[in-house]
Amino acid sequence: MRKLLSLAAVATFSLGVLSSPAAADGGRPVELPTEVYGGAWSAGHVQGIAVDQRKGFMYFSFTNLLVKTDLRGNPVGSVTGFTGHLGDLDFNARDGRVYGSLEYKAQESFYIAIFDVDRITSMGMDAQTSDVVKTVYLKEVVADYVADMNGDGRFDGNVANTPDHRYGCSGIDGVSFGPEFGKKNGKQKLTVAYGVYSNVSRQDNDHQVLLQYDIQQWKKYEKPLTESAPHTSGPESVDGKYFVHTGNTRYGVQNLEYDDHTGNWMMAVYKGAKPQFPNYSFFMVDGSAEPREADIVGQPQPERGQLLSLAPGGLEHAPSGVRGWEFGGEYGLISLGDGRFYVSKAGTLTEGGVTKQTSHSQLYRWTGQAPTPFERVS
Repeated sequence: MRKLLSLAAVATFSLGVLSSPAAADGGRPVELPTEVYGGAWSAGHVQGIAVDQRKGFMYFSFTNLLVKTDLRGNPVGSVTGFTGHLGDLDFNARDGRVYGSLEYKAQESFYIAIFDVDRITSMGMDAQTSDVVKTVYLKEVVADYVADMNGDGRFDGNVANTPDHRYGCSGIDGVSFGPEFGKKNGKQKLTVAYGVYSNVSRQDNDHQVLLQYDIQQWKKYEKPLTESAPHTSGPESVDGKYFVHTGNTRYGVQNLEYDDHTGNWMMAVYKGAKPQFPNYSFFMVDGSAEPREADIVGQPQPERGQLLSLAPGGLEHAPSGVRGWEFGGEYGLISLGDGRFYVSKAGTLTEGGVTKQTSHSQLYRWTGQAPTPFERVS
């Protein structure tokens, strides 16, 4: 599976280390620090994190900056020069690269950014000239983002309070590798979550929208990032499009993560504002439940689609049927596959009169308890 890798190559830390009952190669306990500091940067706030356990590196996206550290929090390299929005990240153990969501709303272009992280060896590497980033265009996302829903012949652009944008699509954010929905041991695919505008006046934006892609043939689509001339090289269609009825949220799934331990998909969000929904901050999709064809409620024209089920447990809002928890995983969430997680905590500090963004990636353990399903490991 994608994140169950040995830490044999990672040095043992003298402080702040948790030894897991799970064994690494040769029976040696897996050891991870209880916190990894991502540094302080003049960039946007932290959006997501990823970890390569085997080589001992962690990756932080700060909206327009990617930072690579070792597991002591020492900076190893960074990728700069993004004018778009770099969002959630995930490490693909199969090819050793980091995948992230990348938005250029003004250019109506949405990509998966693929980082050749072994080549990130110095600070300030340029995203467009250093050849460490390739991008793949997501046509399905673009089509929903630019949809003229009221038929007035005009697309209203990056505006929340408009009838345009199918399903309220504001682009993409959450990304994660995991099996096909409903198949715990199914083929590994890349799942991409829509951003969804917060708009309490419409009824067609109450689902999280998840796309699944088989990336085995994606090499033919990968192109360098050229912001002045955005390319459109990408798959013609998705391998699956799915809907999760949670109620409207503020900008959709911020962090998406498949968890081998529970076999479920975790979705961390900014809370919504519709009073008819419970507006939880954390949802979980039942990974064992087969998608079912059903009405996608609230659409301007009757529509059928593949609905996913929310996992049992947590809090339940009987009037809406929505289940969830209260937890702040929207700035970064990594499943380690054994019931432990890294959760990014965003912060700021001021250095020399300049406000900088920070991330502390902290170790948690899954409990499943309500209302908060994680506990800090110390």
